[in-house]
Amino acid sequence: MNELQTEHYRALASRIRANCVRMVAKANASHIGSSLSCVDILAYLYGGWLSIQPGEPKWVERDRFLMSKGHGAAALYATLAEVGFFQKDWLESYCCNGGKLAGHATHKSAPGVELSTGALGHALPVGVGMALHAKTSGRSHKIVCLISDGECDEGSNWEAFLFAPAKKLGNLVVIIDYNKIQSYGRIDEVIPLEPLADKLRAMRWDVREVDGHDFGSIHGGLSAFDASGNVPTCIIAHTIKGKGVSFMEDSLAWHYKSPNEAQLQTALDEIGER
Repeated sequence: MNELQTEHYRALASRIRANCVRMVAKANASHIGSSLSCVDILAYLYGGWLSIQPGEPKWVERDRFLMSKGHGAAALYATLAEVGFFQKDWLESYCCNGGKLAGHATHKSAPGVELSTGALGHALPVGVGMALHAKTSGRSHKIVCLISDGECDEGSNWEAFLFAPAKKLGNLVVIIDYNKIQSYGRIDEVIPLEPLADKLRAMRWDVREVDGHDFGSIHGGLSAFDASGNVPTCIIAHTIKGKGVSFMEDSLAWHYKSPNEAQLQTALDEIGER
């Protein structure tokens, strides 16, 4: 990946981050930390890796992206608006009464959202079903599911992790946003996941660990993906909750807090977008 491509992703990620903090501040909403941790992943996927047509959200041959961590909806909505699925002024209605964009990812009112999520542990099982249908129907599109590390406490996900290799779903990619913090504490204090990669490899997944904020690393993790193969792929993306805003980074408090006006301006200054 060349520097021009990297700069494209960086610029897109900065705009998404700025939109996120504005949206959450305006709505006095939660989950800004969870949204910011996955921005760079979304920027890479929607910046060119996914085969999509924003002007035709229901294009039959499109890749399907499922945002399992539905509480990070601000990041998904901001991304979809930036790449043209809907007008950017919709973002102003995020999590507001009468608005088009609900506080958790909702597909009925937001073009580009494939599945309503928020109750954790649901999107990966749905994604497995979608991947199985695509494979048995001879379709070439890929299914990409972004899950949180906290969701790895959910038994439904482990059933899906077992099922996908058994059915040789090489068209499925799972990305784990491994920011090490869930709603009430650090992952290693609540339910430790390690050795996560070893567990998934033992279940016959192709597992790759990447820096979820480095576009070269993300590119490297996904570059060898082959949707026509028989082995599902899991990308463990090591991320930082609240990435891009110094006072939010790696802080449990910003799982629920909303920035006040002064904090919003500081955040925008640090992101470099006004």
